[in-house]
Amino acid sequence: MLIRFGYDITLVCEQPTAMVCLLSVHDDHAREIRSPECVFTTPSIPTTIYHDLFGNKCRRFVAPKGELRIWGDTTIEDDGEPDPVEPGARELPVADIPDDCLVYLVGSRYCETDRLSQLAWDLFGNHAPGWARVQAICDFVHDHISFDYMQARATRTAFEAYGERVGVCRDYAHLAISFCRCLNIPARYVNGHLGDIGVPIVDPMDFSAWIEVFLDGRWYTFDPRNNVPRIGRIVVARGRDAADIPLINSFGPHLLKSFRVWTYEITDIQTPGGLIG
Repeated sequence: MLIRFGYDITLVCEQPTAMVCLLSVHDDHAREIRSPECVFTTPSIPTTIYHDLFGNKCRRFVAPKGELRIWGDTTIEDDGEPDPVEPGARELPVADIPDDCLVYLVGSRYCETDRLSQLAWDLFGNHAPGWARVQAICDFVHDHISFDYMQARATRTAFEAYGERVGVCRDYAHLAISFCRCLNIPARYVNGHLGDIGVPIVDPMDFSAWIEVFLDGRWYTFDPRNNVPRIGRIVVARGRDAADIPLINSFGPHLLKSFRVWTYEITDIQTPGGLIG
């Protein structure tokens, strides 16, 4: 299966402004790329690439005064299979969790494990450990929060999402991550593309957030917002929570003038010019 994905974003700055964007596909997908990423800016400006502490690809530049359009497009090959499900996957004792996973056991900006710990144990402490417990967490979060774009808030934390019972995909992810960490299960936040492949088209296309949970020595995908295995996930960035991987990190004020994202199946490689209007 070939999947074409990309973005078209226009920003407005009152003065030259340094920025870092996490919009490029993660290096984990390097072997599946079939059409190398094309990135254009209007006006044309120099950009550089570096990798952050979590291994994400970051694009650094200085946006000029006025409008800046950033456009990227890539084609990837996917196996067409839904997210793997391993009901027998086990939790590991904390003493056996690898060193590089320990950071995903503690609280972070949007995941207040200290405020949610007792609730997590009250709700899920008696569930069978392992896959079943993580799925129970995702089931609860999926049912507890009502999805509403109009009530999105960039500062909403997991504790607030639990209390307000409303949010968008990042809020579902933050609450599920927090519950997992409270129960000594490493969990991390993922941002990426998720097209409506194999499911009805419901919402406008957007970047999506889901989670990865460390069980039985490897990371598994869970999605408390959709709560069903999906086809064609494309990872852009991973971190402790959304604070680690903003799509656009601006070191000064800016206005988002327009934003468009696409992710869809194609039958052959297409030239990137087809989506510029």
